[in-house]
Amino acid sequence: MLATDHIATTKQFLENADREFDSGDVLQASEKLWGAACQVAIAEMHRRDIDPNGHRKIKRFVREFADEVRQPDLYSLFKNAETLHINFYHRFLSDENFLDYRALAREFVERMLELTE
Repeated sequence: MLATDHIATTKQFLENADREFDSGDVLQASEKLWGAACQVAIAEMHRRDIDPNGHRKIKRFVREFADEVRQPDLYSLFKNAETLHINFYHRFLSDENFLDYRALAREFVERMLELTE
């Protein structure tokens, strides 16, 4: 996939997350938000010709990218999005807490889109 394909997937995952949440499926909404966060990071990795082969590599890239653009809170936002991935498997977030993490994940994605598009 090209970086532009990953951006399109990011946006589609955001839409799907909203639809899943609206239908009451918090688990699927959680995973779609996590997917959007990963896809936007992978898009930037592709732009830089970095192979996004694995969770740790993506996470390390986001940390380094956040430092590069002098926005260290981007990495924290990404880690918060990762919490949604964990929620998909363990359903430990209340709906209220989910909304907080949803906002943080969306902030990460939106800021990355601004920096990468």
